[in-house]
Parts: sequence; C-alpha cells; structure tokens
Amino acid sequence: MQFSIRALAPESARTGCLVLGAYKARGTAAPVLTRAAQAADRAARGRLRDVLARGDLSAKAGSTLLLHKVAGLAAERVLLVGLGEQKEFGETAFRDAVRGAASALKSLGARDAVMYFLDFKVGRRPAPWNLRQAVQGMRESFYRFDQLKTQKKAAPPALGAVTLAVHGGPVTLQAQAALREATATADGVDLARTLGNLPPNICTPAYLADEARKLARQYKLGLEVLERRDMERLGMGALLAVTRGSHQPPKLIVLRYAGGVKKAKPMVLVGKGITFDTGGISLKPAGDMDEMKYDMSGAGSVLGALRALAGMKAPVNVIGLIAACENMPGGAASRPGDVVKTLSGQTVEILNTDAEGRLVLCDALAYAARFQPDAVVDIATLTGACVIALGHVATGLFSNDEKLAEQLCAAGDDAWDRVWRMPLWEDYQEQLQSNFADMANIGGRPAGSVTAACFLSRYARKLRWAHLDIAGTAWKSGREKGSTGRPVPLLVRFVLGRAGR
Repeated sequence: MQFSIRALAPESARTGCLVLGAYKARGTAAPVLTRAAQAADRAARGRLRDVLARGDLSAKAGSTLLLHKVAGLAAERVLLVGLGEQKEFGETAFRDAVRGAASALKSLGARDAVMYFLDFKVGRRPAPWNLRQAVQGMRESFYRFDQLKTQKKAAPPALGAVTLAVHGGPVTLQAQAALREATATADGVDLARTLGNLPPNICTPAYLADEARKLARQYKLGLEVLERRDMERLGMGALLAVTRGSHQPPKLIVLRYAGGVKKAKPMVLVGKGITFDTGGISLKPAGDMDEMKYDMSGAGSVLGALRALAGMKAPVNVIGLIAACENMPGGAASRPGDVVKTLSGQTVEILNTDAEGRLVLCDALAYAARFQPDAVVDIATLTGACVIALGHVATGLFSNDEKLAEQLCAAGDDAWDRVWRMPLWEDYQEQLQSNFADMANIGGRPAGSVTAACFLSRYARKLRWAHLDIAGTAWKSGREKGSTGRPVPLLVRFVLGRAGR
C-alpha cells in the first residue's frame, strides 16, 4: 500500500473512496461534520447531512456508512466514519475511526482512497501525530500472514494507494517527514510481526541471523554474527547454559546502523531472541505452549526498529544486539541447581531453567558495554508476572536512569505504544540471594517482574540502561492470535527523540 500526502479540496477528489468524519449528535441536535466533511456537504447540497439526520450512522467511534455516487462530488464512493462525541474525542476514538475505515475499505473494490483524517482534532496532538497513527493503523489493519497456507481464505484487498489529504492549508515539511517516518515504522512493525508469527521450526536462531544479513545488504548496515565457539571464548556461560539442550546453534547478532552522525555514541537495543521456550528442565505446561514461539519478540522488535530507522535514513547511530537461541529439555540441558559463570564474571545459581531470558540478556548486556553506548535498552518477553501486573495494554518499564525513563515514557505516549514505570528499588535485590553463587536467577513469586529486572540491573550498573518487559504486549491470544509488532513504534520514536529529532 502506497501512502501520499497532498492539499486537496474534498469535492474535487477523484478517487475510488472519499473518507470523511462525523461526530455524534448531542440530544436532538444534528451530527457535527468535520471541516472537510462540511466542504463536501456544501458541494453535495446537504446530501451528507440529510443521510446523517436519518440516523443511519451509528454514534460509536469507528462505525461507517458507505454512500455511492453522491451528486456534486467527484469521488465514486463516500465513506462516512463515526467519531463519537466531539467533546470526548481523543486518541482511542481516533484509532477506532482509523480501524473502522480500514475495515470498510478492505471489503470494497476501490483501488485508491482519499482520507481526511488530518482534519480531526485529537486533543493537543499536532497533525503529524494523526498522520503517523493513520498510516500505522491502516497498515496494521491490512497486514496479512497467510504465506504458509496453501489455500487463501480471500483475495487480497484491492486498495493500493491512500492519499492523506490536507484541507484548507499547504502540506508542510513536518508532515512530509512524518509520512516518511510512519511508512518506515510500519515496515518495521510488519517485519517484527512476521518474524513473531513464523513457526519455530522456521524462525530459528540461524533464521534471525539470515534476516539480519538481508537488512545489512539492503541498507548497507554493519553485521557481525558470533557463533557458539565465539561465545565460549568470551565466557558467556549464562547464554550457553540456556542453549545446551537444543540442537539449534545459538547466535549473537550485532547489527550496526550509522546514520552519518560523526563521533556520536551509539544507542544499543538489546533483544531477547528465544526462538522457542519449552522452559527447559523446568518444563512449561502444555496448554498454549505454542505461543512460546513469540519469545523472540524482543529480537524481532530490534530488527524491526533497525529496518525503520535505516529505511527513513534517520540521523542516528544505533546498534542492534540480539541474543538468539532455543530453550529445550534434553540430556545436555541445564538443571535446576547448576551454577554458571557469566561474561561479567559474576556467578548465577539456576533455580529455574524457565527463567532463561535473563540469562541470555545478562551476557548480552555485558557485551553491550564494549560499544561505550550513549544508553542501552533491552526488550524482552521476560515475565508472566508483568502480564499479571499490567495486562496487555502497557509494557513494563524499568530503568536505572531517570532521564532515560522519562524519555521512554514520553516516546511511548507519542507513539501510543505506552509503557508504565515499575520500581527498581534496592529492597528487592535481597530476593535474589543464593547460598551457592553470587545470585539466584529467580526471586520467588512476589514481584516476579521486578526481581527479574533487578537481576538484569546487576549487569548494567555502569550503563544508562532501561528494560522493557513486553510479555503482555508483544502478541495477542485467542481469535486474534498473532504478533503485534510492539514496541517498534516506541523504539523508533524514542531513538529519534533521544537524537533531538
């Protein structure tokens, strides 16, 4: 799907479908049209208001009403989208409107559409926010993962081009930049979603390394892939302990994007890449274990963010560091009670082999320090406890740096890919005490997401560091089962904001 932005009068838009908005009427009052819809209604001699007055459009945000060949308008069709109450119209209603429009457009034969979503006033959000959300929302709705099906349920939607129209003003450079960012971010989200949705017999650690090679060739990125022997030589005992039971060789992937900013310290994004997690000897229950293919979602989001930043040619220096392996049971697998030595030199007593994400990340964080980074952010489907705490709405945020945490919170709000700050107090460290090693890899059931972050913090004491626990936000279950691609939008907004862009 191709997106463009241009100044265009709605009545003269020659398109397969013209998308306009209408707010819910209060009491007996007539529905309130947006400015672009008012212009179209004048050209149509009140036809839109007449239709709305009949009550054919639901008051719910995201509801739609399709009209054909409205006299006075050049468009073949007009799609009216409900926006709910005008005084209550905000980010959620806007996103519902985008999804509603996308759902209607998917079922049409229109090959192109003109949307006046930049005309909607969303609180204090500037027009570029609308633009980013409209592009990403449309791309999210039109995303399909059916490449492994021999019989497709339906033909792909006909819609191939969308114009985001500006009414009553010029197209600004800021809007053009927002469009480039939005389309590149959507590309990155698509990559992360596809990697997450692939089955674990395809998306192995080697497959992730191959995807990194493709990105490196396409965008001229620097790439290094460390093999098992390299990790053994370095002394990555924790990561190697996790992969011992698997026949799939582990990979430590280092992908570098240099955006032409000389002498700027890089931002390092560290992704957990457990391509399948059985729990190891501490075997998980059978129910829903197939969803443990999503345990590499941190790695997928790092690759997606690098693709987005490189695709928009962002003036930033970023290193993606991915620790990829499987966690499987077997005769060679690590056991509860084993003690391993990490890259940092600290020792860990493995009390639960299903707490493997922190083991691969602790060695990756220690490795990240060699790049002398400006800051390090790790992204991981780390704990079920974070799902209990925050559900599937917010990503858990932990950080040892206040400014870094504030920037991530602000970026999450701007991207509408939100996070919630969690404590990282020293009081919780006591739960990780071990009689036989420097620390245990679990701290018991209480505050499980916090003690997991506390474990990682021991390997980031000399870094400006943040940890994103995406266990509740990286994928959906049930009828909508599939990867979400989060937190790619957050990461892109954060990196750009950190660079002052």
